[in-house]
Amino acid sequence: MVQTKSKTVPTTERLKALREFMRRPECNVQAYVIPSEDQHASEYLADCDARRAWISGFSGSAGCAVVTLDNAHLFTDGRYFLQAEQQLDSNWQLMKQGLKGVPTWQKFLSENLPKGTKVGIDSTLISAEDARVLKEDLGKKDSSLVPVSWNIVDRIWLDRPARPKNPIIAHELEYAGKSSTEKIKEIREYLVKNNFSSIVVSMLDDVAWLFNLRGSDIAYNPVFFAYALITDKAAILFVDPAQLTEEVRKYLGSEINIQPYDCFWSHLAEHKSTLSVNPEKKILISRTTSWAIARALEEQRVAVGRSPVADLKAVKNEVEIEGFRQSNIRDGAALVRYFAWLEEQLHQHKTLSETDAADQLEKYRSEMELFMGLSFPTISATGSNGAIIHYQPDRNDCATIELDSLYLCDSGAQYKDGTTDTTRTWAFGIPKEEEIRAFTRVLQGHMAIDMAVFPEETSVDIRDAFARRPLWIDGLDYRHGTGHGVGSFLNVHEGPHGIGQRIVLNDTALKAGMVVSDEPGYYADGRFGIRIENVIIVRKADTPNRFGDRDYYTFEHVTMCPIQTSLVDVSLLTKAEKVWLNEYHTEIEQKLLPLLEAKHDERAITWLKRQCAAV
Repeated sequence: MVQTKSKTVPTTERLKALREFMRRPECNVQAYVIPSEDQHASEYLADCDARRAWISGFSGSAGCAVVTLDNAHLFTDGRYFLQAEQQLDSNWQLMKQGLKGVPTWQKFLSENLPKGTKVGIDSTLISAEDARVLKEDLGKKDSSLVPVSWNIVDRIWLDRPARPKNPIIAHELEYAGKSSTEKIKEIREYLVKNNFSSIVVSMLDDVAWLFNLRGSDIAYNPVFFAYALITDKAAILFVDPAQLTEEVRKYLGSEINIQPYDCFWSHLAEHKSTLSVNPEKKILISRTTSWAIARALEEQRVAVGRSPVADLKAVKNEVEIEGFRQSNIRDGAALVRYFAWLEEQLHQHKTLSETDAADQLEKYRSEMELFMGLSFPTISATGSNGAIIHYQPDRNDCATIELDSLYLCDSGAQYKDGTTDTTRTWAFGIPKEEEIRAFTRVLQGHMAIDMAVFPEETSVDIRDAFARRPLWIDGLDYRHGTGHGVGSFLNVHEGPHGIGQRIVLNDTALKAGMVVSDEPGYYADGRFGIRIENVIIVRKADTPNRFGDRDYYTFEHVTMCPIQTSLVDVSLLTKAEKVWLNEYHTEIEQKLLPLLEAKHDERAITWLKRQCAAV
């Protein structure tokens, strides 16, 4: 049986210190909200911004802490239930969002707290849109949302790490496919068309994409701390000047006005005053832009809406699409080398921890052309750890990979020409019937997405149901989305598009050129986990008809890594599914063999041919 040590962090003294500040006259709040995000609404954080993880001890990437003068609640979703149960100490009550009777943290504040409660929050860590809705809901109980001007956690986190300021590099046109000048021109055209005076760009990957720059201020995400302001005449990049080399400054050219990162807030006040002569034109901010920015510009002067930067970034150009194809071929070769090596090690009864194995995979990836690092921490999970959806092995205390347990590996890399994200589940020993049937159902759901043809504007929950239907037949399901957007040498999780059951995803229809993941799964708590994930590209489908005069779309898979056919109950597959599986493996073998031969890796070549044999 796989055993993992408790990761509980004692939080009694931290909560005591937090509550002392909450009671102070300059603060005077009865509840304090600590979101997961930083001031740029980032999913992955620099260590200095991991406030919710520090105060609660829960290190998952999604969740929100609500601390009152008497209680502490941690809200998270189904991906993290098991992890949170392991990491939270007795001071915290885990709120399992998505389960019947469990409110969101917003509903908890407005419905479960006493009338007249003052709820404090760092206004840089909540979006203007979310703050507006929350203020309205709290007002119904005579409660209020208080924008605390300084972060309480920062005051009590005495050994808080410094903010990183790493060198920034240019993302060359041969990989970007479109110049920064072209992108800024498109943004200005959008502003004119929609009668906006300017736009504030606050998401780090949006800024990096817009200026064709990349950084390393946040692990696994090639971004840097910056804001941008685009008007009809100016393009201002707020960034620490020390991070820009002369080469990068020359690359940006004279068109870009570079200002210090710390001057952003004072510049907002100046920008607001310059617009007084034309008050009917509003400043556009995205739905992720912080309440603090809206307040600095005066909320009546801003319009919260779709970000044209995010929308343009989501649709990859042909250079980026080809980069996805090529980077996934190289990445597939590294994965094949790894799985072949791991199988041999286990059958030779070698002792390997989950992190030992992950290190070997990173080594193989690092030998590939244009490799720039991992795209997220490798999920290397044996047995019951695979049931923890976002499991991350602890280097100092993790499980030994067991031959007779399912092994789930969710991993990815950053290359100059693309970002990869692949999950495969392997049985290196003899799988159980339950595991084979569940794996087959997950595979059928994966193939259903890959083979789907659908009209434009199709609801995302309909596409999501394609993946779940084979699992539902057996009374199975999974507690995460079916697909997320993927950046081009950018964040591995990229919005605003995706495939899932969240209503917000319906705001962004899938379009040709968008890149998403295809990753259904099944997780038997305490026993095993199964997930199969490919990166896929939305393409126009060649249909004999166009009912409703609409475009129809399908997907092109670019991930090149075998799927274990010995884990498949072939009797459950339709003829079309068998054809898909065989054609996919033929494609993989043809594309990966030249790279493996160049590496002279006979073990990987033999393993690849065996795994790609027709069913």
